[in-house]
Amino acid sequence: MSGVFLLVSLFGLLAVPSHGQGSDVVHYVQSLSGSAPSTTASSTKHGHSTTEHLANTFPAVGVPFGMTQWTPQTRLTETKCVAPYYYADTLLTGFRASHWLSGSCTQDYGSLTIMPLTGKLKTSAQAYATSFSHRTETATPAYYKVALPQYQLSVELTATARCGLMQIVAAQDDSLYVLITPNSDQGQGFVQVDAQKGEVWGFNPVHRIYQGWGQPAGFSGYFVVQLERLGSRAGTYSGNHASTAISIQNQKDIGAFLGCKVRRGETLRLRVGTSFSSLEGARRNLAAEVPNWDFQTLVAQNHAAWQKALAQIRVETSKEQDKRIFYTALYHSLQQPRLFNDVDGTYPAFAGNAQRLKVAKGNYYDDFSMWDIYRAQLPLLELLQPRLANDLVQSMILKGQQGGWLPIFPCWNSYTAAMIGDHGTAFIASAYVRGIRDYDVQEAYRLMRRNAFDQPTQQEYLDGKGRRALPSYLKYGFVPLEDSVKDAFHKMEQVSRTLEYGFDDYALAQVAKGLGKTADYQALLKRSQAYRHIIDPATGLARGRYADGRWYAPFRPDVREFYITEGTPRQYTFYVPHDVPGLAQLMGGPAQLEAKLDSLFARGEYWHGNEPGHQIPFMYNYTAAPWKTQRAVRRILAEEYTDGPGGLSGNDDAGQMSAWYVFASLGLYPLNPASDEYQLCAPLFDRATVQLPGGKALEIIAKKASPEAMYIAGVKWNGKKHPYSYLRHAELTKGGRLELDLQMAPVTSWIQPPPPRLSQSSGK
Repeated sequence: MSGVFLLVSLFGLLAVPSHGQGSDVVHYVQSLSGSAPSTTASSTKHGHSTTEHLANTFPAVGVPFGMTQWTPQTRLTETKCVAPYYYADTLLTGFRASHWLSGSCTQDYGSLTIMPLTGKLKTSAQAYATSFSHRTETATPAYYKVALPQYQLSVELTATARCGLMQIVAAQDDSLYVLITPNSDQGQGFVQVDAQKGEVWGFNPVHRIYQGWGQPAGFSGYFVVQLERLGSRAGTYSGNHASTAISIQNQKDIGAFLGCKVRRGETLRLRVGTSFSSLEGARRNLAAEVPNWDFQTLVAQNHAAWQKALAQIRVETSKEQDKRIFYTALYHSLQQPRLFNDVDGTYPAFAGNAQRLKVAKGNYYDDFSMWDIYRAQLPLLELLQPRLANDLVQSMILKGQQGGWLPIFPCWNSYTAAMIGDHGTAFIASAYVRGIRDYDVQEAYRLMRRNAFDQPTQQEYLDGKGRRALPSYLKYGFVPLEDSVKDAFHKMEQVSRTLEYGFDDYALAQVAKGLGKTADYQALLKRSQAYRHIIDPATGLARGRYADGRWYAPFRPDVREFYITEGTPRQYTFYVPHDVPGLAQLMGGPAQLEAKLDSLFARGEYWHGNEPGHQIPFMYNYTAAPWKTQRAVRRILAEEYTDGPGGLSGNDDAGQMSAWYVFASLGLYPLNPASDEYQLCAPLFDRATVQLPGGKALEIIAKKASPEAMYIAGVKWNGKKHPYSYLRHAELTKGGRLELDLQMAPVTSWIQPPPPRLSQSSGK
């Protein structure tokens, strides 16, 4: 841990009001983690671009799953792959009410930035950008503070689900200006100022990304900013040109300003309401969530919200660094999907038709980084917060009903068809298999089935609806190389698509079975074996294939090929999470699976910084050497995660990278997220207690022969010997005690080998 970052952390503990740190876990969170480039071994080897070395998280201030998060801003744009804040930057240009998808390579949208400055009015970001030091930063999930020495100001932030409260303290007598900028990269938007009320309001139109890129998304980011006391000067600006006009719209770099005189030691507060539905909604949200100007009380309230969420898991260890990494990972796992409705339930209808609807029950959510989070982040929520997970499923169903098709990767409240696969289906199936079903299951199935069996019209397809390359997948049982997958952001990548569609078909088959749809179940289960068509028996590895059965040559297993998504054939070979025994059989048996896993790790080809390999370390549980899972997981925990700003090994992708750490460090992992099984590995902590709904608790106890012991010699579940490499969701959610005896040397005798067949959920 760097000395600077340690100082930041200590400063944070001193500056924020005490909340009883004996039981407080929020202070372990390092919200600057992931804002600096990763330097882990796999990132250095496999990260082929700058973005792949960046976790792209940011110091988000708010509450779990909030609509709007507040952050210091060191980058101006809403450009793809550019996060609002980077640790290495030295200039600050304001404080952003952000909708950045945490840890992503996407883009912000509908945001606004507030910049306080003293002295002469400056409205161009290049002119008012100011230096800042990490030594004066305090960054926590509920509170942020920084000094701006050039302007003799200190700024503090806190935020609720939909609103923010800023506190500005002046260190000298001066003129203070507050700039409010809607961050439209397309020169659109509106802002108006009322000096008599000390108020600014406006909106920043949202535009689509990927399929339909640049088209209006049918809604805006609306905001209302109120100052605690009236100013003496107000106006608007475009770039470096300011005027006394009270409103401005659809010009480049527009904004509004309010100015007043401040005295040394004086505090000026401003509060901000945001909404995706309307200006009136932003006002209602503000009135409900920030009804007064009591900054310290709001900090305490928001701190308590994070304490409740994070303390749902209590870990015990003498290693404080491991606690910092764990609670930072849990914090990053609780960012998205994003709350999208106002306090009265109003939200913008999905798919850009400019309607406003009201959610009947629960809340409506968006920004599902679905290619990533169905693997571990959403299963983590299904375990910890099943009521929230149910709302997420219901939100997906509403999107499908409003747009006509279940979305593949719903972000910006629009279809995107980003990435590959059909993992909206995988997510809904995972919730169904885990017994989360307080929604119209038949309607969910109708939407999932349509994606799996029906081809959209050409216009629908261009709009991002339906599975890419579905006709050729259905015709051949795999996506042949002749299908270049036009009209997709990710073109080609035929082998990866085949593997991921096979998993999605398995996931849907579990729901079909549970609903008694036998014909669909059998057809989908057969389709789930698609991986068998693109594993070359001569090599036992995934390989591009033509429609007539020929294999693509040359075969370069450790090179990024056009038929693989963000990886190599060797890495993607293991993406068969639903049928590891079948994959082993295809390779020649469990011993050959073990050998191929050994080869992957020995060659340094395991890449933790990208999600398709996240299940790989746990696949040793299907071989005669489950101890290698324990060794591999412990090594990844040690090498691919740390504390400090560079603590993540790749894009966090809305919390998937972090959720992997949460699960793996507890000794569990949903290798097949569409089943009800969690694979076991050696817990990192001496003891962990997971508070479950209904007042139940799951205790995980590691009985270590020595502090470094990591090999399982025996497992007990509720006091009884447990000879299996997994536990089921229904067992865990009843609560209980999981005890693992850990030794220094590998042990295999405790485990029964898994059955050599396709793992199937009962669907009951």
